[in-house]
Amino acid sequence: MKVVLLEDVKKVGKKGEIVEVSDAYGRNVLIKKGLGLEGTATNVNNAKQKQESIAHNKAVANDEAKILAAQLTKIEVTVKVRMGEEGRVFGSVTAKDISDAAKAQYKVDIDKKKIEIKEPLKTLGVHDVLVRVHPEITSTIKVNVVAE
Repeated sequence: MKVVLLEDVKKVGKKGEIVEVSDAYGRNVLIKKGLGLEGTATNVNNAKQKQESIAHNKAVANDEAKILAAQLTKIEVTVKVRMGEEGRVFGSVTAKDISDAAKAQYKVDIDKKKIEIKEPLKTLGVHDVLVRVHPEITSTIKVNVVAE
């Protein structure tokens, strides 16, 4: 019996997949509990169309992320920090500081959670910072830390 899954089911399949299961399991467990629909022609066609739509949306998001990553490599964000005596920086530059500076200077909205700073930026100068644009695509931006 063919069943279109409405939710992820362990050892059977993921949401939206069309799986072949025994008649009894399909009727008495999956369909009865609302985990799947019977694999009629219309249900199968709808599931295939949803899968194609999801794949298309992922491809579009991936392409947009590649374009954004290419644009991010060209920008250099300047972050002003307060300095103490002997040229020491108060605190360090955070992901929020970088995100705010990118928004103010280039009108590029970068989520602070996607900015990865390996070690705290406590010195003046230009630093490379990793940005996760998409789960599979990363980019680096240059952060210029200058005295206020």
